[in-house]
Amino acid sequence: MAGGPHERWSNQVEYLLSCLGYAVGIGNLWRFPYLCYRNGGGAFLIPYLLTLSICAIPLVYLETTLGQFASAGCISVFNITPLFKGAGYTMVVLNVIAVIYFAVLMAYPILYIYHSFSSPLPWQVCGNSWNTDRCAEITSNSSLLLNGTAKTPEDEFFHIRLLQMSPNITQIGGIVWPVFWCNLIAWILVYLSISNGVKSVGKIVYITVSFPYIVLLALLVRGTTLPGAWQGILYYVLPDWSQLCKPKVWVDAATQVFFSVGPGWGGLVSMASFNRFNYDNLRSSIIIPVVCCGTSILAGFVVFSVLGFAAERAGVPIGEVATAGPGLAFVTYPAAVAMMPAPNFWAIIFFIMLFSLGIDSMFVTIEAVISGILDEFPQLRTKKRIITFVTCVCLFCLSIICTTRGGLHIVDLLDAHVAIVSVPLVCFLELIAVAYLYGPKNTAADMEFMTGRPLKKIWMILWRYVVPTLLLVMIAYSLSQASGIAGWFVALIAVVFVPIHAGRLLLKTKGSFIQRLRSCCQPNNLWGPAEPDIRICWEAAKRQTFPLEATSNSVQRKN
Repeated sequence: MAGGPHERWSNQVEYLLSCLGYAVGIGNLWRFPYLCYRNGGGAFLIPYLLTLSICAIPLVYLETTLGQFASAGCISVFNITPLFKGAGYTMVVLNVIAVIYFAVLMAYPILYIYHSFSSPLPWQVCGNSWNTDRCAEITSNSSLLLNGTAKTPEDEFFHIRLLQMSPNITQIGGIVWPVFWCNLIAWILVYLSISNGVKSVGKIVYITVSFPYIVLLALLVRGTTLPGAWQGILYYVLPDWSQLCKPKVWVDAATQVFFSVGPGWGGLVSMASFNRFNYDNLRSSIIIPVVCCGTSILAGFVVFSVLGFAAERAGVPIGEVATAGPGLAFVTYPAAVAMMPAPNFWAIIFFIMLFSLGIDSMFVTIEAVISGILDEFPQLRTKKRIITFVTCVCLFCLSIICTTRGGLHIVDLLDAHVAIVSVPLVCFLELIAVAYLYGPKNTAADMEFMTGRPLKKIWMILWRYVVPTLLLVMIAYSLSQASGIAGWFVALIAVVFVPIHAGRLLLKTKGSFIQRLRSCCQPNNLWGPAEPDIRICWEAAKRQTFPLEATSNSVQRKN
């Protein structure tokens, strides 16, 4: 392939840590705990872990196998079925949209870290210049009416002081300069981290992946020693078995597992493309989803131990302080931290942890975009540093819209709609491409050639029948969740590349419609191992020139 050799990880630990950093993000902290307590507490773990086993792990295994086998990013991996290559462009667009708002979420912790050096913490009390007459402090002598007119100082600090938030999305307003500059700082740190490709990312993830776990464990130990903590934990885990009869609980579990682990976004494909060809990726494909979901459960204990403490201090039910989304990370949790001994220390540690959780996801998301570009234009691979710089600058410019006064409204819109249809659809097309069009025999032969180990039948059963059915249910449910013209636009903007590319390819191909369709559903000449010597062995194995086992051993010696 023109443009120089494909990058490789220095060792497989870097690959595993990078995937974990990608899968474990802020959503584990602010989304899962809320969903768990709302959907039956401990009972929610049954559909959650079941979906992990039969949906997330098979999809991770499939995507990492495809990326590793072809050393290809999210676009070129669809050379296996060119008709669906539009799904690769869909993944790139998804990542671009996600980065636009996710980068700004990285700016918020930087702002909070800066303000956490003030004593007392500026969000602890009312009476500041930005507070309104509706401000009510959380104390043991006051009852906070979250559904009424009262606002906590933490709420007003976040929405009025930091974001200068406009009333609604139709009033975008001007740029909030502190958010803008923190957004720029976040982008500079991201670029410096990924400028040397996987060589630099592979070293940085040792710190950015391990640090959040150290902080979570420290917060868990501290949180469980606070008054009221165990009431919060019981509220989180106490099972309500009747909830399991509700279809929405099962769909919520599937959606959370699906979106937290990260198949369908292209990041896992991109990270796996830097593996050695003969790396046995089955173990890591199980470890990544399991650790991701385990982190979500751990985060729930951390969050609700602190919320239990905050509820006892405020004299209100725990349900009134339990929220989802950015409010949990930037309003509720700061309120609880402000009540703890040494609040400045715990605030700084908490927001550094938030930043670490987010920046790992940023690394892989941007790398997925860059890998897609370089695999389609391999002649640019020798200029990857320039491509990375230009990509970061363009994405930064696009993210400026989220630093305006209406920025949080845009963040909420994009976060709620960007992936609800596109991601399940992309995964569905991957399964159709591999398990039906490329076929079980070809897939099994390629995987045995790559790893030297036969593919067990259970994987093909999951890929052909179980996971596609779940994905169709998710797509149908997700369509019912889209709302408004803007919501539908965000939900479907990336999907349009699938029919556009398919139609364009069919028009360019010669023959009758059936002939063109069959031709476009077969792998093109670019599909297969990227390294020339391995590709020769693979093509020879396909022609049955010599036994598959001998071929695999030859490949392993070459690696």
